[in-house]
Amino acid sequence: MNGNAATRRVGDVSPRTKIERGRGALGPALELVHTGRAPTRAVLTAELGVTRATAGAVAAELEALGLIRVDSRPGVAGGSQGRPSHRLAVDETGPVALAAQVHADGFRAALVGLGGRIVATAPGCVTVSADPAQVLGAVVDAGAGLLRDTGRRCIGAGLAVPSAVAEPEGTALNPLHLAWPAGAPVRAIFAERVRAAGLAGPALTGNDVNLAALAEHRHGAGRSAQHLLCVATGHRGVGGALVLDGRLHSGSAGLALEVGHLTVNPEGRPCHCGSRGCLDVEADPLAFLTAARREPGPEVSLLQQSRDLLRGEYDDPDVRHAAEELIDRLGLGLAGLVNILNPDRIILGGLHRELLDAGPERLRAVVADRSLWGRSGGVPILPCTLDHNSLVGAAELAWQPVLDDPLAALA
Repeated sequence: MNGNAATRRVGDVSPRTKIERGRGALGPALELVHTGRAPTRAVLTAELGVTRATAGAVAAELEALGLIRVDSRPGVAGGSQGRPSHRLAVDETGPVALAAQVHADGFRAALVGLGGRIVATAPGCVTVSADPAQVLGAVVDAGAGLLRDTGRRCIGAGLAVPSAVAEPEGTALNPLHLAWPAGAPVRAIFAERVRAAGLAGPALTGNDVNLAALAEHRHGAGRSAQHLLCVATGHRGVGGALVLDGRLHSGSAGLALEVGHLTVNPEGRPCHCGSRGCLDVEADPLAFLTAARREPGPEVSLLQQSRDLLRGEYDDPDVRHAAEELIDRLGLGLAGLVNILNPDRIILGGLHRELLDAGPERLRAVVADRSLWGRSGGVPILPCTLDHNSLVGAAELAWQPVLDDPLAALA
């Protein structure tokens, strides 16, 4: 072998290798644009660690797939120098995921595009049948109607449920605030209903707070956190989730972070789990209304009734006392979680977001006082920022195969 041949073999990259490398970068590139971390081609080049030509080819292929848009002639800001980089954004007319959420006070379907953008929603139902097949059939039908109305391509479907979802079976182990049987095979039922509706792509299922945390980590208040703890109360009960280095920590069987069953008041209310004084019954909307001496009304959900009370009647002594009581209970629970998990950020959703707004200093003080590390450098506690974050998270389940391998998923 002569020297020139050896040099070519060591230092050169064949056209086939370049193509394979570019295709291997499609998924990472799409995720960067999807999460807003690559607004320009220059940033994409740096994040991927590839040449400018490779980044351009990758962006062009994602654009050809109808997933992103490349603006090759962005405006130049006054006083700026040099040639501006191509701007990258998700294609707002591109495919969507069907997202569905079931909770104690109803269910909702939506279409969600890349970037966590909700394209369309169906009116929510306020009655949940004791038959999961009937409920999931209705929510898929609502989503299929949205797809017909919008004419969008569907890449898959995701479902958020208020229960721990056991893996790998996809069963809802403890739908405590629904009348569903324990162990209902929600993933199999959902997948069958999606297939029956003629929809393409995978049909996946997860716990609602897990999915809310995933959505917030990618598109909301949890961006850039390495160890993100999410605690939320929606319509009933309290849930938690942990995102580590961009991935949900769900434990060995999908059952991790059942934070609702931390005891925060040993002499408190009986809990559905058989214990007493758990977060699940001490810091949810029903607990708040009870502490505020208000009767839960049938006209609106418990969550909405609690929000309205906090926003409109906080000067009422009963309402203020109830808010402070729940803040203290929530703070005790968060302090225990900080001691165990050492997160670098905490985000609060549902009614807990409203409690944070009502008493931010009180909540942070309880957490700092009761946690080992709180006094040496308090963990940031922030409100969730996405509307319908569990729906967006359900869509993330469906989008994940596309983020992993756009060519294969869209073939």
